[in-house]
Amino acid sequence: MATKQKSSNLLRNILIVLTLFLIIIAVTGKKLGWFGKAEFTKVAVEKVERRSIIETVAATGKVYPELEVKVSADVSGEVVELLVQEGDSVKAGQLLAKINPDLYESAIERAEAAVNASKSGKANAEVGIDQVKANRKQLETQLANAQKTLKRSQQLLNEKVIAQVELDNAELAVKNIEQQIAALDAQLNATFKSIEGAGYNVKSAEATLKEARDSYKRTTIYAPMSGIVSKLGVEKGERVVGTTQMSGTEILRIANFANIEVRVDVSENDILRVNIGDTATVEVDAYLDRKFKGVVTEIANSAKELGLGAVSTNQITNFTVHVRLLPNSYADLYKEFKFPFRPGMSASVDIQTKKLNNVLTVPIQAVTTREDSTKEKTNPEDVNLYELVFVHDQGKVHIQKVKVGIQDETYIEIIDGLTGNEEVVAAPYRAISKKLKNDQKVTVVTKEALYQKENIDASKDEENGGKD
Repeated sequence: MATKQKSSNLLRNILIVLTLFLIIIAVTGKKLGWFGKAEFTKVAVEKVERRSIIETVAATGKVYPELEVKVSADVSGEVVELLVQEGDSVKAGQLLAKINPDLYESAIERAEAAVNASKSGKANAEVGIDQVKANRKQLETQLANAQKTLKRSQQLLNEKVIAQVELDNAELAVKNIEQQIAALDAQLNATFKSIEGAGYNVKSAEATLKEARDSYKRTTIYAPMSGIVSKLGVEKGERVVGTTQMSGTEILRIANFANIEVRVDVSENDILRVNIGDTATVEVDAYLDRKFKGVVTEIANSAKELGLGAVSTNQITNFTVHVRLLPNSYADLYKEFKFPFRPGMSASVDIQTKKLNNVLTVPIQAVTTREDSTKEKTNPEDVNLYELVFVHDQGKVHIQKVKVGIQDETYIEIIDGLTGNEEVVAAPYRAISKKLKNDQKVTVVTKEALYQKENIDASKDEENGGKD
């Protein structure tokens, strides 16, 4: 009984193994075409064609007037008059606002009083010097007389007419007068210095007066240029801060809307391809399905500042590029809008950096890379890659090395490697980039059928993933 049971189990195992083997043979034979219709990788192909290709650099940014001036306060105080509103047209020299001038009027009065006081001090010093000069002249006369008396006393002493004491008195008188003259000279010198100091005080007071008058003038704010008030930063009654050393409170902005530009950020990888004069296509978010023409007018020489916190070496480096909108591309908008563009509107720009006509092209996704095993590696970490396409011929694909040039959004230029009579595999990209091999058999289908199958497979994968 046990022997019969073992034989039954052995037979069952053999049948299971044979069944699995037959299933494997059937699946493999089906794929390799031993029987039935072979299942090869399905691909879509496209002919190599000559066409015009335009290389572009895409960037995003904001719309601004080409010329916009910030008007800031030069003095501090309360805004007592605000004579314009946002959107008003103004002329150069037009009065825009007034800041309370009371404090600055008082400062002028104090400065004028200081000037008068310093001038009075200088005048008093000048009067004193005249008196000192008169006293010195009088002493000089006395000294001359004293010296004559001393000389006569010396003669009389020699003749023994007078005593020695009289000669001593004459000498003492001369010395006293000389000392008085020396004292007056010192006083005169001090007076001159006092006058010089008084002169400096006058100049200082006059400079303070000039500053006070200038500050008073700055309480009235005038338009530095003609244009439109694009932004109003304060309201009547608000206080503003202003200094001559740095920018004060921004009161308003005046813009010249005659020329509009878009300022975009272009990465360092693309900036060298952009040149002044390049044409551009501009799309403004506010105008859907509308494209405007532009031209590059300015390219920054230095990278855009990213702020103190942006110190990572992985941070993308951008350069600011100015693209002027051509007025004839939006002239019709003035029929509906007084100002078609507002500062700060979002925009995207395609800068046309290069255009080639009648060149061989293939779809961008048709080009992939493979490692070149024929080249010897000098460094184990090096990867020797070359660019290629898969050329389809009679149900097979083979690798063809190519040299590529510029590209647009859809096609890429082929400089070398193709003649123009070939068909290249254009989809699916997963097969092109990873699965396809040289001399591999494929089944050519339309892109519609291919993408439909991929969508079905993707749906199945999602369902299976959800069950898991």
